[in-house]
Amino acid sequence: MINNGIDDNQYIAWAIALKNDPLLIGTIIFWNVKYEHYRAEIGYALHPLFQGRGLMKEAMTAVIHYGFDSLKLHSIEANVNPGNAPSIRLLERNGFIREAYHRENHYYNVHFLDSAIYSLINSSGR
Repeated sequence: MINNGIDDNQYIAWAIALKNDPLLIGTIIFWNVKYEHYRAEIGYALHPLFQGRGLMKEAMTAVIHYGFDSLKLHSIEANVNPGNAPSIRLLERNGFIREAYHRENHYYNVHFLDSAIYSLINSSGR
């Protein structure tokens, strides 16, 4: 799925690894890219053993700059589980603001789950 999205110019994905170690410990991706609206959705995952070290903040900062500076995005969206406090803190530390809350809009593992939508607007005029 990721390879097809990359081939179709709908995904841009990065691997996360420690310096001098090729072991994949996470990923960060722009997907659901809407070039006509200058908007993309960001997604990310990091192995639990490496969480809480600032690695994803470092990766997200670089990816946000890439999105605004190279892709000329106007905004970046994130869809997060409202119960995922560490992910929400990460988004907020990177300047994202909650825009919406959707009740039971996602079906997973025989449960309906809520979603919180966060976004970051490129207000620097990059």
